[in-house]
Amino acid sequence: MPVRASIDPLEWESRFFGINSAILRLADDAAQVDPSQLAVWPRLQAKVPAQRTDWLDSLQQLQFQVVEGEVDFVLDIGVGNDNPGLQPAQSRDIPALRAMATTLFANSRFRTPWYAPDASGRFYAQWVENAVNGSFDHTCQVMRDDGGAIRGFVTLRQLNSGEARIGLLGGFGAGRILMDAARHWCEVHQSAVLRVATQMGNRAAIRRYIQSGATLDSAAYWLYR
Repeated sequence: MPVRASIDPLEWESRFFGINSAILRLADDAAQVDPSQLAVWPRLQAKVPAQRTDWLDSLQQLQFQVVEGEVDFVLDIGVGNDNPGLQPAQSRDIPALRAMATTLFANSRFRTPWYAPDASGRFYAQWVENAVNGSFDHTCQVMRDDGGAIRGFVTLRQLNSGEARIGLLGGFGAGRILMDAARHWCEVHQSAVLRVATQMGNRAAIRRYIQSGATLDSAAYWLYR
């Protein structure tokens, strides 16, 4: 079966990782992809809904390989959410947050053999720094211990007038409080729906989101060539 997709350059990722990269955005009404169009890209990505096994089969015929599964959750915010008292991170927190993100997110789809061994940690360290600065994600809320050290953090982005998304959530025994903080932030910013995605293999995160009242919205696979 032919692959129908647009091929869109990933300019930021190409600069960050030093690998000229693009993503296939598959659609039944898109133009048919000629294999020669793929050969010019050192790295190609595709994200395929789990139910589109026909797309999975077609991409694997073009030497794409499954790298990771992803599940996306949705949570209705409601009103009267607890305020755990987290505050936005400050620029002075960036070194500690970068170090924490490097450790917490060392394993992701930006893994070997597709990327350098330290690529995933560097990517998410930059993500959390950007969130502190209000770039891409709009805020990074931090949880501190009694001594003021950062115990956990959650980054959030307003998607539209009614929805927000968690970008990163991580810490040490802090999942419930971080989710409470995310819900409270959404209520303050009048977002009725909160979205969050995680790896299919991250059972701890999946349990936390379900325990917080989230429901599974979709699942997908990332493939690379």
